[in-house]
Formats: sequence, C-alpha cells, structure tokens
Amino acid sequence: MQSKRSPGAAQASPWYTHRWPWLLMLGPVMVVLAGIHTTWIAFTRQDALVVDDYYKQGKAINQDLSRDRVASSMKAEASMRYDAASGRLLGSVRALGHPVDGAITIKLVHSTQPQKDVMLEVKPEADGSFAVALPMLDRARWQVSIESADRNWRLHDVWDWPVQRSISLTAARAD
Repeated sequence: MQSKRSPGAAQASPWYTHRWPWLLMLGPVMVVLAGIHTTWIAFTRQDALVVDDYYKQGKAINQDLSRDRVASSMKAEASMRYDAASGRLLGSVRALGHPVDGAITIKLVHSTQPQKDVMLEVKPEADGSFAVALPMLDRARWQVSIESADRNWRLHDVWDWPVQRSISLTAARAD
C-alpha cells in the first residue's frame, strides 16, 4: 500500500531549522550561565558583612553609650557647616557653655562607601571655633561624629549634604 499525500502538505524539515526549539532552550542556557557567573562572584569576592569578633563589637556598643552619657552630662554641643567655595569645614564646639579645651576628632562616615570616610584632627581656637580644609564632599547621607582626643565623650548625628547647609550636634540622652 502506498500512502497518498495531499497536494498542500509540506515536507517536514529537521527540528534544528525551526526557531521554537532554540527559543525554548534559551531559558535553561541563561540559567546555567547565570549560575556560573554567580559562583564566580561568590569565590572571587570577599564577604564584607561577616564579623569574626561580634562579641567584642557588642561590648563596644556599651562603651560608645557611656561616651554619649559623658557628653550629655557636659552639655556638649557642636555646630558646623561646609563652605564648598573655600573647601573648608567651619564650626565650633562647646561644653557647659564654654569652649572645649584640647584637640577634637571629627569623623565623617560615608553612608555606603567606606573608602570615602574622612577623619580630621582639629585644635579649636580659644573661643571654641575651628576651620579645617576639607575636599569636596559627595552628595550623600554622612554620619558625623565629634569626639575628644582622649575619647572620653562623643557627639554624633546625621548630615544630609548638601541639603543641610549647617548641622548642630547635641548630646543625646543615652539612658
């Protein structure tokens, strides 16, 4: 017996000449490539969030609170502003209504990029004011910390540069 073909039937071509098998295989191939790339990232990058000495860091939080309490008892306060035109950080630091004696350390911690953190050693004038050269700051949310050179007290706050042209830091009650 001979099978009869209808005159309009096309002859079947091999599977690899159609686009649908290739389109269906594209998804699994992309997943395999993404898995290879993710594995490469996992083995070549360092885990930055893992902390080996979490217990010591937990204890350090309590020490930081004690410095805040000292600043609160001293009624310490600071104000500062960044003058972009001159590239200087201007401000003053007072405790119990009087200028602070001795050097202070000002830390500006970038919100997302630790390599942009800035630490300044400042010796205030007799009236408590200071002026220090500071390169142009990025537009960011900066954590500001001012502490004594002997690290007995600390003031800290958040500074949205350049939204806030000046910032006032006062000792928060650390109860």
